[in-house]
Amino acid sequence: MHAMILAAGRGERMRPLTDHTPKPLLPVGGKPLIVWHLERLAAAGIHQVVINHAWLGEQLPAQLGDGSRYNVRITYSAETPPALETAGGIVQALPFLGQAPFLVINGDIWCDWDPTEAQTRAQELNAAQAEAWLLLVDNPEHHPKGDFVLSAQGRVLSDDTAPAGQAGISGTAGASQRLTFAGIGLYRPSLFAALPAATPAPLAPLLRTAMQRGTVLGTHHRGTWTDVGTPQRLAMLDARLSTT
Repeated sequence: MHAMILAAGRGERMRPLTDHTPKPLLPVGGKPLIVWHLERLAAAGIHQVVINHAWLGEQLPAQLGDGSRYNVRITYSAETPPALETAGGIVQALPFLGQAPFLVINGDIWCDWDPTEAQTRAQELNAAQAEAWLLLVDNPEHHPKGDFVLSAQGRVLSDDTAPAGQAGISGTAGASQRLTFAGIGLYRPSLFAALPAATPAPLAPLLRTAMQRGTVLGTHHRGTWTDVGTPQRLAMLDARLSTT
């Protein structure tokens, strides 16, 4: 399986820290934030990694190299600022990601989710003929309304109304609940087929269209997750990781 780490954002809310350093290279718990992702991927047996970059992007290959020190092989997908946004960046990197479902992780989060689960989720995508799988977490204080609804059948919806003819997924139970997208997902290349190359495009509208087709699966992760979006949250995460 291939993985992609999204690292092209400007990090406006992290200024002035990101005026001279890309957000994924900010240190937390004694190492750059992105290294936590690389180490987890390698431990899970995922060694082919694509990293996109734009703002101060030359610092990423300069610091991470070819990835061999982390037991991964890194391919860089450079974007000319301004960045192509999430979906646009993925489209540009598709030639490096193969034809099978691939894993995408936001470079500005920290999560204890185990990437070894990705293979199982990819099998579920194939069995359900779905286009995407999303990891969802409890809504944090700074995002109390969440993003999407996770149905009792394991489908992710843009609202509480399930698409007509929605089929259930075995092994799930409980009531539907609105949760926050963790910035970790599996996608089929075909999800991006309609997007033109070299064009900025956000991911959320693409996902919402797929949700209307009933082709987005999801899992509620109840472990630890942090959206490292502000200097204050970065400091809190650094303090927590430095004491564990």
